[in-house]
Amino acid sequence: MKVMLAGAFGNLGSDILRHLIDAGHSVVACDIKPKEMPGYEGKFETKIIDVTKPETLKGTCDGCDAVITTVGLVGKSKTLSNYDIDLNGNLAILKEAKAAGVKNFGYVSVIKCDSDPNVPMLEAKHQFEEKLKVSGLKYVIFRPTGYFYDIAKVFMPMIEKGKVTLLGHKDFPCNVIDTTDLADFIVKHIEDDGKTYSIGGKESYTYKQIAEMFFAAAGKPCKISRAPAFLFDLLAKKAKKEGGNKEALIRFSKWTLTHDLVGDTMYGNLSFAEYIKSRYPKEK
Repeated sequence: MKVMLAGAFGNLGSDILRHLIDAGHSVVACDIKPKEMPGYEGKFETKIIDVTKPETLKGTCDGCDAVITTVGLVGKSKTLSNYDIDLNGNLAILKEAKAAGVKNFGYVSVIKCDSDPNVPMLEAKHQFEEKLKVSGLKYVIFRPTGYFYDIAKVFMPMIEKGKVTLLGHKDFPCNVIDTTDLADFIVKHIEDDGKTYSIGGKESYTYKQIAEMFFAAAGKPCKISRAPAFLFDLLAKKAKKEGGNKEALIRFSKWTLTHDLVGDTMYGNLSFAEYIKSRYPKEK
């Protein structure tokens, strides 16, 4: 099968690319900024795209049987919003896929993206999901709970400072998944039709338990404090005045820390507990 992979060189995209090639598929790897893939040189085609410029997508889906897109705005931007990338960018990919006669379309969304229209990172993805469902293509939507490395990116700086601050007084669980395991699942299910998977790993922990595991792995005393969730609302209002998408990032951060994010499809072989330990290798 020939697959157009959009967002091919991000953390998840790179793992999907490897799994597609290992499974024997032909891949057109599309991204705004290509990177080297050691061990996979010459095994895929690379095309540079910018989803805010639909003309750069022309021809990327030609001859393809499937499209997989991981495209989404996750970092800070002074000029772009989630609606520019997660919604309109993916709509541009969908339009190109339909024009090229692609039959299967896989979209990487986020768990419970239909739960809060006031969080742009969720609502933009939800709106695209709804457009995809009525596109006429065979579709499959993957709604991951979160990734190992994302949790580490949040917790490790706090561990370094010696204190973790959690939001609110209620502790919520999540079952984050490693991108390698998620990529394996995506490649195996790309030809599913009309499916939506809320997917996470096989281990579920509360954020308090996660903090405790990070402290233990780092060999530091466990210090956890609580902050009222409304403080993030104040930060979001301030960020809105400054412009850019910082407000959206704050609202998404608050949402992730104040909701049960356990996916009902539990998949993978990699352990989050072991991953945490691996971030603090013991000196021999």
